[in-house]
Amino acid sequence: MVRRSGSRMRAADAAEKASAQRAGLLHPFQAELLGLAGETGQPELRWRLTLMIPRLPLTPTERKRAIAPLKEFLGDRSSIVKTCALQGLAEWAQGSPELRWEAIGVMEQASRTGTPAMKARARKLLPKLRG
Repeated sequence: MVRRSGSRMRAADAAEKASAQRAGLLHPFQAELLGLAGETGQPELRWRLTLMIPRLPLTPTERKRAIAPLKEFLGDRSSIVKTCALQGLAEWAQGSPELRWEAIGVMEQASRTGTPAMKARARKLLPKLRG
């Protein structure tokens, strides 16, 4: 099982890095990524998923389903998962007027009460969302 887990982490890392340059690479795996986000407990996989999922071309229904794990990840034990969830939420909000104000509220709260990494990331993301 450990070997499979390690392979999954390496695959997620490679997919996240590649999709940062070419988001279209993720499209054929959209359903699997969304399902994995709702079921994984592995922090290393969660933070990579929070960065990949906003790169998917989702329908409004799929977007609602995908936002739920992102919001859940804001309360994760791992600071990096929480910080990456902020990033993913902000990326989605930039292309979604209905999510923008909610994301601004989340960023404002994180800038006051989050971990040091969350505070720094939220302060960096807020001007982009407000702009």
